[in-house]
Amino acid sequence: MLYRKAILRDVEIIHLMANDYASEGKMLPRSLSSLYENIRDFLVAEEDGLLLGAGALHVLWDNLAEVRTVVVHAGHVRKGIGKRLVGGLLEEAKALGISKVFTLTYQQPFFEKCGFCVIDKETLPQKVWTDCVNCPKFPNCDEICMVTDSGGSVNFASS
Repeated sequence: MLYRKAILRDVEIIHLMANDYASEGKMLPRSLSSLYENIRDFLVAEEDGLLLGAGALHVLWDNLAEVRTVVVHAGHVRKGIGKRLVGGLLEEAKALGISKVFTLTYQQPFFEKCGFCVIDKETLPQKVWTDCVNCPKFPNCDEICMVTDSGGSVNFASS
């Protein structure tokens, strides 16, 4: 399995996988334009030339990033691909000097296995919500907010 930064030819496949998950209510839908605009955020898993998974690390501030759009091809779930993608994104955050990493998700058990814990989303800084105005669920967000701090006590006040 090769884990690499995404390139433009990966966008269509990421889009299909993400929106398959969205159609099942497992994540929010992603537009092609948002994926193209954020392609540099993505890490992908590839095997024998086939894209099997993807995930993004979106930097929001000097010490704050979000893991988003973690997807694995339906025929390859429960093989550790998603967990390795998240691990790679967290390594990237660490290399950038970012220690505060969160996710907004419907997949709480998966992210718990990746070392995240639930926190109150109201503790997130205002800058996190800039993308939310384009969400079909705005302002009634029902996603679960999780962070990598196992104690759930990440202080976002300085972010």
